[in-house]
Amino acid sequence: MSNSNTGNKTYVDRHIGPNDDDKAEMLKLIGVQTLDELIDETVPANIRAAAPELPAPMSEHDYLQHIRAVAKKNKICKSFIGLGFYNAITPSVIQRNIFENPGWYTQYTPYQAEISQGRLEALLNFQTLVSDLTGLELANASLLDEATAAAEAMTMLHRLRSKAKIKNNAHAFFVSEGVFQTTIDVLRTRAEPLGIKLIVGDHRTFEFSDDIFGVLLQFPAQDGRVYEYADFIEKAHNNECLVAVAADLLSLALFTPPGELGADVAVGSTQRFGVPLGYGGPNAAYFATRDEYKRQTPGRIIGVSVDRRGKTGYRMALQTREQHIRREKATSNICTAQALLAIMAGMYAVYHGPDGLKAIAQGVHSRTKMLDGVLQSLGVAQRNEYYFDTLLVHLPQETAAKIDELTRQRGVNFRKIDSEHFGISLDETTSDEDVRTIGDIFAEALGKTILIAASTSDDLKAPAALVRQSAYLQHPVFNRYHSETQMMRYIKSLEDKDLSLTKSMIPLGSCTMKLNAATAMVPVSWPEFSAIHPFVPEEQAEGYRQIIDELADYLNKITGLAATTFQPNSGAQGEFTGISVIRAYQKERG
Repeated sequence: MSNSNTGNKTYVDRHIGPNDDDKAEMLKLIGVQTLDELIDETVPANIRAAAPELPAPMSEHDYLQHIRAVAKKNKICKSFIGLGFYNAITPSVIQRNIFENPGWYTQYTPYQAEISQGRLEALLNFQTLVSDLTGLELANASLLDEATAAAEAMTMLHRLRSKAKIKNNAHAFFVSEGVFQTTIDVLRTRAEPLGIKLIVGDHRTFEFSDDIFGVLLQFPAQDGRVYEYADFIEKAHNNECLVAVAADLLSLALFTPPGELGADVAVGSTQRFGVPLGYGGPNAAYFATRDEYKRQTPGRIIGVSVDRRGKTGYRMALQTREQHIRREKATSNICTAQALLAIMAGMYAVYHGPDGLKAIAQGVHSRTKMLDGVLQSLGVAQRNEYYFDTLLVHLPQETAAKIDELTRQRGVNFRKIDSEHFGISLDETTSDEDVRTIGDIFAEALGKTILIAASTSDDLKAPAALVRQSAYLQHPVFNRYHSETQMMRYIKSLEDKDLSLTKSMIPLGSCTMKLNAATAMVPVSWPEFSAIHPFVPEEQAEGYRQIIDELADYLNKITGLAATTFQPNSGAQGEFTGISVIRAYQKERG
């Protein structure tokens, strides 16, 4: 029901046209008096459903009060869980001018280069960041998430099999047991319908055979351990196998990059580059590879061109989904980009520059070493000889149970691996006080006292061969905009070279954020939603659970179907999930 004659218009009035005059004009042209009459003439009565029973609509003001109350049901604790998700600091200049700015968040795919120059330059910055840190020649303009990127790497390596491997019918893909379990789960889902056999095991004891075509490793491993992979990668290549490494991008500011170790592909998440946790996403994945494999790279690649007047211009140089090229030549129809978040991550690198990025990584590592020293002083067994930001702690079962209880009391989350092991991952937001709090928890459980000394050494807890020697982020764009004013002007200059909903209706629409009202976007920045780790105990995410359950109930009623899944994080992934569900149903029926 419209209340357009009052000052408190509904969401429908504000956002979903046409207005009453427009409706009357269109109905007159069609030759009917009312919308009900139009429906009677177009929708047969025998297939018409009654309107689903849904809650009454709210005004936008009422909604914000409601969602604030829901947000308070989420409990913000200090999470040291890791597993590919970390607290990060979004610089205010990026939060205000990109993340919360409709001049950036209402557009998405840069289909028309001439009206997308700002976005294209920002995405090129992202590609340069990824290429520099991974030590590989080519990077795309982002993918959905780390697990999806790893799946794309697996399928790309399968397409790139050598003639000998194809002849030997090689369809097996080796995955190190150090890879995140979330990634392995997605790999299994994507591998099975393609006839790819997944072999998960310990890379240190793995023996290659003729049926193996590729490998996926994790750096650092999911338990935080840093391995020297160069010999294993060489062994893989000697067996005509290509290698992908899922690497923590921030760690590569300090450690030798995968490309220099011989890897053929590097994938991972850029969430640590100023993108909030958001209970697990979305966050932009990266995908980097060698130049010789560019025609097989999934997603889209931004390139630099020269216009007819000799000026530099940007364009989508390569786009490999079947919307853009002949279907049989498409590399993947279920991959897409995270443009807004990739732009944020790229701008994070622009703002901090190479020295700032190295200082952030060094700060994370130094506090991890400090915590390692504290735990050693308490006699706690820490299993990782080499690490970046994650310690693997072993304790007697009784002591571990005390730690578990104390963390709950103090609002702290560790990764509980089993009854005797914890993982503790530090990040950019970890302070000396946080290290002291963790130390106090262990000291209390052990009945001991501690004296915390600051870490004075910048030495890396890594073999000498893994200490990065090569430079990165040498392009002027990463060395020019380090004051807030300079950065604000640079962001604005790119925004002015782009078309968004702030200037015009957007041509060539895609499944984007363009229809999200400001009221719907506001809560995204609230810490009660943005600062929740995806693996916190369920009681810390009751607000999220309420939203998910209520939305599922609404969609079930609207569609008349039994259940709804929110697992896909793009339209294309949703289509893939639907096909997979139908396939599973048919297999179940025999």
